[in-house]
Amino acid sequence: MLEPEALDRLERGKNLLAFSAGIDSTALYHLLKAEKIPFDIALVNYKTRGQSDEEQAYAEKLAALDRKRAFTLVQPLSGGDFERQARSVRYAFFEKLMEEHGYDNLITAHQLDDLLEWGLMQLCKGCGVAEFVGMQPVEKRRHYTLVRPLLFTPKQRLLSYLKEHAIRYFIDESNIDTRFRRNRFRQEAAAFLMRECSDGIARSFRYMLEDKGALLPEPAILFRHHALTLLTRPFEDTQAIRQIDRVLKENGYILSKAQKDEILEKKSVVVGGKWVVELESERIWIAPRREAMMPKPFKERCRVAKIPKKVRPYLFETDGLDALLSFFSS
Repeated sequence: MLEPEALDRLERGKNLLAFSAGIDSTALYHLLKAEKIPFDIALVNYKTRGQSDEEQAYAEKLAALDRKRAFTLVQPLSGGDFERQARSVRYAFFEKLMEEHGYDNLITAHQLDDLLEWGLMQLCKGCGVAEFVGMQPVEKRRHYTLVRPLLFTPKQRLLSYLKEHAIRYFIDESNIDTRFRRNRFRQEAAAFLMRECSDGIARSFRYMLEDKGALLPEPAILFRHHALTLLTRPFEDTQAIRQIDRVLKENGYILSKAQKDEILEKKSVVVGGKWVVELESERIWIAPRREAMMPKPFKERCRVAKIPKKVRPYLFETDGLDALLSFFSS
């Protein structure tokens, strides 16, 4: 069930598993253990369900029995857009652990049903192959590698594995709540397709992943300084936005369709209050959003070099202007 590419990566690094005690991550925990892959676990307790504390206790006990480290974060959430909030909290926690404890790989339990659900949602918004196949088994992030060993495995096989080995797991009732759009796709479309033709779906996604690699070239990076990236702008807007999306994804930020449209329309945008994107005729600037009181000589040097105003505070904060001007002059 585990992807050879993913296993190869996990054998060559320090690994952290994103764990929830649900079907997918519990099956992955035991499959990795059977393969003798070393890893620790991390779990976020959002306090949204009565069994959240029980899941946390189960995770901690399981890790202790296998002499693994278990990192837990209790973070109650409320208000709208729970899924986006939860993802933001979850990945901020994981990335902090990766940095503090020197993990190389973050393992997640995304599986074939997830891949199909994502693709169907993108299809209904309007997408190409690059967007339809939104995940792959091994993806490089800026400071770590994201690994999905189960990506082409149907959820039903994972459930059968747990039952066959009498392994305890939990069911998150929010995953069947049809108030969430993704759950409606899961129950009304993806479930039927996976039940009828999961093998063909897995083959199709493998083929499309190959096509995606051919259609989506690596971003042409001109200059990098910490989290600032300067790209050569592709001629076509579609390719430009895909390269922006790819760079931001490497930095842990996922663009929405509305944000992509806004970038193409306005050219100079702050997305999510976090990232500056400047779309020029020949270059693309991507940098964390910062605010800073900059001295006049610094601002004048930036003006002469035609550095976008929204990018300048990050260069000032990170002392990157000299390196950038040296690149321009080379």
